[in-house]
Amino acid sequence: MSKIPVKQYLKQQQRNPELFKALEQLGEKTKQAGPLDERQAQLIQLAAAAAIRSEGAVHSHARRALEAGATEEELYHTLLLLISTIGLPAVMAAVSWLDDLQQR
Repeated sequence: MSKIPVKQYLKQQQRNPELFKALEQLGEKTKQAGPLDERQAQLIQLAAAAAIRSEGAVHSHARRALEAGATEEELYHTLLLLISTIGLPAVMAAVSWLDDLQQR
């Protein structure tokens, strides 16, 4: 799976480098605050991204989860677990966003 361009994120990062540096540090500190590993953290963030229906975040956290050692089956299972929580239509949208990664 290849990276999907994150033009808007990079554009905002260039406009506000100090803010984005602080955001990245916050992300790192929250991961260090507990026992979850990077793979687990990215799967949780993938689920949250699906819950808020953020296509870009689903792409980003799916890619990061794979880089951290998650399997495609784990990505899809993470989303399927949400059916009773966020509903089938939202999950199917997120699944289609995962499928986008395979087409690149």
